[in-house]
Amino acid sequence: MLDVAVRQRLGNFVVDVAFQGPAAGVTALFGPSGSGKSTIISAIAGLRRPDAGHVRLGDVTFFDAAAGINQPLHRRRVGWVFQDARLFPHMSVRHNLLYGFRRAPAAECRIGFDQVVALLGIEPLLSRLPYALSGGEKQRVALGRALLSQPRLLLMDEPLASLDAGRKAEILPYIEKLRDEVRLPIVWVSHVLDEVARLADTLVILEHGRAVACGDITTLLARLDLFPPDSPYEAGALLTVRVAGHDNGFALTRLAFDGGELLVPRLAQPVGERLRIRIRARDVMLAGSEPPDLSALNVLSAVVEEVRMADAAHADIRLSIGKAQLVSRITRRSAERLNLAAGGRIFAVVKSVAIDGRRADPLPSTDVDIRPK
Repeated sequence: MLDVAVRQRLGNFVVDVAFQGPAAGVTALFGPSGSGKSTIISAIAGLRRPDAGHVRLGDVTFFDAAAGINQPLHRRRVGWVFQDARLFPHMSVRHNLLYGFRRAPAAECRIGFDQVVALLGIEPLLSRLPYALSGGEKQRVALGRALLSQPRLLLMDEPLASLDAGRKAEILPYIEKLRDEVRLPIVWVSHVLDEVARLADTLVILEHGRAVACGDITTLLARLDLFPPDSPYEAGALLTVRVAGHDNGFALTRLAFDGGELLVPRLAQPVGERLRIRIRARDVMLAGSEPPDLSALNVLSAVVEEVRMADAAHADIRLSIGKAQLVSRITRRSAERLNLAAGGRIFAVVKSVAIDGRRADPLPSTDVDIRPK
């Protein structure tokens, strides 16, 4: 397990954060610019010495202020991928990759050159120089170089920030493969909620140098207090679903979850594949009885778990559908008219589903917003 507790004063700004993340999975540090994300990962890497606290990975202690332990960066063996790829411009892709590989301790070589090349799909790029690569290709090479240094921990500091939407869609499936196959602890730094929802297992929400919340991402994204209407981030919930079947006649796909099924425009994934989907709170309408004759395909019977007045105009409603949870944002007037209260039954009408599933093809639709995972 990754165990971080750091405190550091930077002028009038104080970072004071503690969290734990999985030994194999993605811990996301999420928050706006100036929330302390860069200070925290610099402390994890060993570029910054906190005033107090500790940084531990399993039984290895990187830093402990009380015990006087502060391992230098090269002893921590942390891989780091930045916003810009920082490849050596005079070296081919092959030699950029080998730079990290040749400097790794021989006894610690668990990740092979051919494995990384195949994992990231960069074999056609090996003879090229960095100037001949796209932004997404450069980031894949930078990720490969970091992996071949045989890191104990991988830090990814907003690695997609400089890429346009097309390049992000190109690289995200490779990062998912890395997460699922290499099984390293990864700390992902971002201020983009869609990235975090798609990749993270554990979420740390930062504001003004403090951790507002920390824990399982599915649980946190369903909390009604974390994404108010004036937040720059859109409220919603995550569901894990399985491709249950395809309706070729109407070009639809059935997604099954513990509580029901959703119909979405046809996906490329095979039957049986598991996906993660995000349903935005604004895309969930509520009805006191099952509505007839709707264009929306997804009407789900639900139980009201929590009602929260979000502001003067809006109410947020947390719903359970089997073991899954949804969030709906409606007007306070509508909430009063429906007489919503915890324990009551309601029907959730899902207008749009953002598919964050692995290698999903982006399909245009007026009803369903589909994004590749």
